[in-house]
Formats: sequence, C-alpha cells, structure tokens
Amino acid sequence: MDWYSIVKFLHIVSATIWVGGGFTLMVLAFLANRAGDVPGTLQAMRATGELGGKLFAPLSILTLALGLVMCWFWVGFSDLWIIIGLAGYATTFCVGMFIFKPTAEKMASMIDRDGVTPGALDLGHRILAAACFDYSVMLVIVADMVLKPALHDIAILAGMLMILAIGLALSLGGKRRRQLTPHIA
Repeated sequence: MDWYSIVKFLHIVSATIWVGGGFTLMVLAFLANRAGDVPGTLQAMRATGELGGKLFAPLSILTLALGLVMCWFWVGFSDLWIIIGLAGYATTFCVGMFIFKPTAEKMASMIDRDGVTPGALDLGHRILAAACFDYSVMLVIVADMVLKPALHDIAILAGMLMILAIGLALSLGGKRRRQLTPHIA
C-alpha cells in the first residue's frame, strides 16, 4: 500500500462521516417537520448546531486538508474538478459557519430562555431551507470527485448546475413554505 492510497482512504472516510452525518440529521428534521413534530424538528436542528462545531466542522477541515495533501503531492491544483471541489467546499463551509452555526446558536438560546416558540420554529425552518442548498452543493462535490469533469464534459457540468439550481429553488421554496406553516401556540 502506498501513501496516496492511505491519504485517499482517510479523505473518503472523513468526507463520508461529515456529509453523511449532516445529511442524516437533515432528513430527520425534514421528516419531523413534515409530521408536524415541532419538538422533534427543533431537536434535530439543535443537534445539527451542536455537532456542527464539534464534529462536522473539524471533519470538513480534515477532509479539505487530506484533499489538499493529495493535490500537493500527487494530483496538482489545475484540473477543473479540483477547482470545482474547492469552490464547493468554500461554499458549504461558509453556509455552515455563517448560516447554520449562528442560526442554531440563536435558536438554542431562544429555546433555553423561552421554550419552544414560533420564533425558534422559524429559525429551525431557516436552517432546513439553507440545508436544501447546502446539500445540493455537497452532492455536486461528491459527483465532482467521482466523475472528475473537464471543460469538455458539458453534460456533467450542466447536470451539476441543474442540481445547484434545484437546491437553490428548494431553499427559496422553503422560505415560502415556512410562511405557510402554522405557528405553535
């Protein structure tokens, strides 16, 4: 076994736990929200916020670091798929740090102070809406890492753009649905 294989294995394991763990929490929140389970929805969102800094952010940084090591020593940084992957990582890291983290912290503070309120529920819905876009970016990153598109791979690149557009539309549609969701008493 060579060093590249070991680094690649660790890169894939850290990415799997990061993306899979977050996706699982998002699905739990969507299912609870769809069932009208307000405490369950908020608990999944709170868990996302709590695990964000303790598990997901460190794993995302480890995934990036291992990917950069592979690029530095073996692959290089000039291929389009590497640039797309780095741009995707930057996007999802920013969503996590500037949307998920502060919104989840604010929601947790509200729940600790006032209990489950319409305001806390609204913050949970904001997180769910952002998650639609965030996970469309992550899906593009995973497809990018597997398919390794070049400029001439128009169909793959168009598919990636379509996934991002669908994620953005679902995210914005989540804002409209949030306004229609009955508030708790």
